[in-house]
Amino acid sequence: MIEKNVTQQDRKDRVAKAFIQALPHARALNLKMEEIGDGQATISMPYDERLIGDPDTRVIHGGAVSALMDTCGGAAVMSHPAALGSTATLDLRIDYMRPATPGDTITATATCYHVTRSVAFVRAIATDADTDRPVATATGAFTVVEVGA
Repeated sequence: MIEKNVTQQDRKDRVAKAFIQALPHARALNLKMEEIGDGQATISMPYDERLIGDPDTRVIHGGAVSALMDTCGGAAVMSHPAALGSTATLDLRIDYMRPATPGDTITATATCYHVTRSVAFVRAIATDADTDRPVATATGAFTVVEVGA
């Protein structure tokens, strides 16, 4: 059944959301899609004691922040109007600016700012409750793969 008044972009956004929800690591980290569309995505990760990297400071492990930013970058690519289908990370550089505040949700926002025939380029930022001071920033390159190719 074809839905009326549903644009191709709406379908792409739904596919990206479903893809993120199907990822086992995204479920394990309790990632929640907050917004998605037109090459931008925002995903949150609530504080979870299972993700603590340093028991003395109770700070979330950098690997969890990395997975959040990588997943958010992939979602941004999948929702970009020029992207064809699925994606995979080619390169991801993360700069950690400061530890996230224990107890705070960490939110990543990614923007896919350029797409070629085979590569998409992304910038991302992760913040906690102190949105003026980033926890981390990232730049990445992702594959652009046509579904079924």
